Amino acid sequence: MKKWPLPCAPLLAVSSLLALSAQADAPRAREFDLTYSAHVTELPAGAHKVDVWLPYPVSDAHQEVKVTEVTSPYPHEVLKEPRLGNSILHVAVTDPQMRDLTIEMKVHVRRQEYLHNDFARYNPRAKAPRPADVAQWLRPDRRVPIDDRVRKLSSEITAGKKTDLEKARAIYDYVVDNMSYDKSGTGWGNGDITWACDNKRGNCTDFHALFIGLNRAAGIPARFSIGFPLPPERGQGEIPGYHCWAEFYLSGFGWVPVDASEARKHLDKRAYFFGAHDENRVQFSTGRDLVLNPPQAGEPLNYFIYPYAEVDGKPYSNVQKTFLYQDQAVQAGMAVNQP
Repeated sequence: MKKWPLPCAPLLAVSSLLALSAQADAPRAREFDLTYSAHVTELPAGAHKVDVWLPYPVSDAHQEVKVTEVTSPYPHEVLKEPRLGNSILHVAVTDPQMRDLTIEMKVHVRRQEYLHNDFARYNPRAKAPRPADVAQWLRPDRRVPIDDRVRKLSSEITAGKKTDLEKARAIYDYVVDNMSYDKSGTGWGNGDITWACDNKRGNCTDFHALFIGLNRAAGIPARFSIGFPLPPERGQGEIPGYHCWAEFYLSGFGWVPVDASEARKHLDKRAYFFGAHDENRVQFSTGRDLVLNPPQAGEPLNYFIYPYAEVDGKPYSNVQKTFLYQDQAVQAGMAVNQP
């Protein structure tokens, strides 16, 4: 009987190690269902025109999103706001016959870890032109002015730094070192850079207002995005509120993800969150000072993550909201490395 040679044990061991290494290096992924519910209650008697807007999530390079169902007692439409292209679900009601209405959106998400931290590839001497749409992220927001105080602080923080990468890292370190994640009292949560400079505390909105404003003052484009966080543990439950994050732009390298507030809460991940967003999130909109579509009668929205309503052209605050998630097994087509 012919004897076949045994496989080479060292070769098998090397192959196994390479496979494990490739798996460890693959971006992590998460797949889940999210239910976004808006409850407009106690509409005043005689209300003539009611408008409700919800942010409508879409797919991008880091998430695959499918809105599987929209439930509303009235017709809805999906539109885009003109400046930044955020998608919006809009419900308009004329002479409503009911005093309460509920709009529910079911969303299936596959989110992948966003990594762009291979900074050895960054060449500060490369003169690659910036894409035309990047320049808008140097402009101030209403609550993030680029005034003399912000310019002075940015200049002090980045003194001696030669490249945009060095400057952005110095600003990141300043924010993580000097801000505390503290939601006590009032004033936090508006993303007001002046308030953040004065009080040196707040939530993710305040952290990233400071980070973004200081970068813009240094001539580095930086942008704001907002969505929902999920706990790292897989399961199901209610999401209590939003989370936001930032990116800055390096010429010839592209956008770099940053999450300064998570770095502050988890100092052991400080290096990781300069160049990464984890997979435990879903993005709903980008930018601030948003004029919706159709345009709201009220002021531009500071940011757009919660439902916004108007009754007869005036902002209406009796809007409750609920956000639920349930994890699913990650399907083929997206890399996964479960914890």
